[in-house]
Formats: sequence, structure tokens, C-alpha cells
Amino acid sequence: MFLIMLHYQQPLDIVDEYLPRHREFLQLGYDKNYFIVSGPQTPRVGGVVLSQLTDKAQLENILKEDPFYTAGIAEYEIIEFSPVKFHADFASFVL
Repeated sequence: MFLIMLHYQQPLDIVDEYLPRHREFLQLGYDKNYFIVSGPQTPRVGGVVLSQLTDKAQLENILKEDPFYTAGIAEYEIIEFSPVKFHADFASFVL
């Protein structure tokens, strides 16, 4: 499982210009079961995505398709972790 931290590299007006395309990219990831949850950080300095994928190389290739990546809007920090405790409603994502 991976926690992806997006760190904006551009001002928010540029981020907002690319936001609809970024959200379309995320929706495709949800449709393909790549992502569990996503949203902006507070304060709005970047975003967070949680992925149930287990292959880091696969995730990196997927993220290279994000308009935020291709346009240099955000840098990505990928944190791999092994969930050992979780709410029962999340079992289908973890097991």
C-alpha cells in the first residue's frame, strides 16, 4: 500500500487551471481500483492519495500520466507501508 504526497511546485492559480484534468486522471485510477481516497492538504500546499497497489514501479508509471506530473505542477513523494491494523470496512483494500 502506498501513501502519495503531492507537493505543489506552482502557484494555486496554475494548480487550479490543471485541477479538472488531474481529477479526471484520479477518476480513471478509481475506476481501475488503483486509488482508495484522495484530496487536498490543509493548508492547500499539495495533495494526498492512498493507493492499494503493491508494485511501486507500476504506481510510478501510473503517476507519470497525471497532468500535475506532466506539467510540472506537483512533485510526488511515495511512501510504502504495510497496514497491520485497519477498520473492518477497509479489509477489501488491505487483504
